[in-house]
Amino acid sequence: MPPSNRRRSAARPAPELNEAAQLADQLQQAGYTKRDIARIINRDASLVSQFYTKHKGAAFVPALRHALAAATTGGITEVSELAALAAPHITRRTTASGARARVRSKAVLITPTGTGTGRVAAQAIASGSARLRPLLAEAARQNLKLAFTVRLAKTGYVHPSGSRTDSPGIRRDVIQRPDHSEERSYGSATTGGFDATDFARRVDAVGGDVTAAVHQWLVESGRIHSGAHITHLEVRTWRPR
Repeated sequence: MPPSNRRRSAARPAPELNEAAQLADQLQQAGYTKRDIARIINRDASLVSQFYTKHKGAAFVPALRHALAAATTGGITEVSELAALAAPHITRRTTASGARARVRSKAVLITPTGTGTGRVAAQAIASGSARLRPLLAEAARQNLKLAFTVRLAKTGYVHPSGSRTDSPGIRRDVIQRPDHSEERSYGSATTGGFDATDFARRVDAVGGDVTAAVHQWLVESGRIHSGAHITHLEVRTWRPR
């Protein structure tokens, strides 16, 4: 009987991790999750996963080194403090000519009049709405006002639809969705909004998680139940007169 022509598949060696992935591994060994690491570098958690799958992260190596040193030898354990230490060491990628590479992202722009809008849905919500954090930080720096719209299941709200106790001076009517969820708006340029500096502090207090900060405010103000889950979030800013 002729020998089989089939080749035995040789075990492929595991791909070598780049330095960003190695540092992320060391931070995870120190007790931090990929989501924590994403907060430390002020990016989405999906980018941290791409350190391993797509060999990205070279621009974050200096920041990750400083964060790791602070966490393992400097005794600094709070994610928000590590993020503050890492921020000055995050550099932009460069092209072959040495110019700064363009970043493909949904940039949040605040105009000279203070108008800015940021919107996130389910996937970004799950990672703490990280892309909204720069908007809040810049709005706080400029002492702007802000309003926001949240979407969650109808049963998650404490007050019935259209209640003025829930959202006095809403920017637009409550929007009913076919999946039994509702969008409700809080604050407006006409009736008054919230101080961006206050919300930026709230975000910092929960390690940069914008979703958690908004959820906490809604619970504390008696608008939603503690177990309610935000599925969409929009933030709008403007300059007070």
